[in-house]
Amino acid sequence: MRAVVGLWRWRHNPLRRATDLAEAWVALAALLLMCVAAPVAGWICGALTNTSLQREARLQQEQRHLVTAHVLGRDESARTTARDPEAATQQQIRRAVIARWTGPDGAAHTGALTTARDNADPGDTFRVWTDDRGRLVDRPMTEETAHDQAVLAGIGTSLLAAGLVEGARRVVVWQLVQRRYARLDRAWAQAGPDWGRTGTGS
Repeated sequence: MRAVVGLWRWRHNPLRRATDLAEAWVALAALLLMCVAAPVAGWICGALTNTSLQREARLQQEQRHLVTAHVLGRDESARTTARDPEAATQQQIRRAVIARWTGPDGAAHTGALTTARDNADPGDTFRVWTDDRGRLVDRPMTEETAHDQAVLAGIGTSLLAAGLVEGARRVVVWQLVQRRYARLDRAWAQAGPDWGRTGTGS
C-alpha cells in the first residue's frame, strides 16, 4: 500500500526526482513479489517436499517391520538413564537390556537395546522395529509426520523468499539514496563558491 501511495504521490509532483519514482516502483515490485511470488514458491516447495516425504514414508512402512523381542537380562555395562523421546512428557526412564528377536526373514538376533523400566525383567517382551534382515531401525515415518514436515518446509521457503526480496529492495534503495547524495554533493560543489554572494545567479 505504501508503494502504491508513493507512486501516486510522485506521479505529477514537480519536486519528483528520478530516484524517488524508481524507489516507489521498487517498493511496489517488492510488495507484489512478497504477496504473490513468495507464497507460490512456498507452496511449490511444500508440494514437492510432501511428494518426496510421502514416498519415503511408504517405503519405510514397507521395509520396516514390528517384531517381538524377549528380554534375556539386564545390560549392566550400559547406562540406564536414557529417556524415551516419544515419552518425554512422562519422563519415562529407559533401561538397557540384552534381548533376542526373530527378524522377518526368520533369522534369530541377539543384542543390547533399551526398553521401559517395567519391561526390563528376563522373560518380558516388547515390540521393536527391524528391517527385512532383522536389524534394528527407527520407527517408520507416518503420512501425518511427512505432511507436517512438508508444511514447515513450505512456510520456511515462503519466509526465506520474502526475506530475500526485502533484502534486495533495501540494497536497491540504498544504492538509489547513495546516487541521490552524490548528485546533491555535485550540485553543492558547483554552487558552493558563489554561496552567499550578492547577485549570485543574476
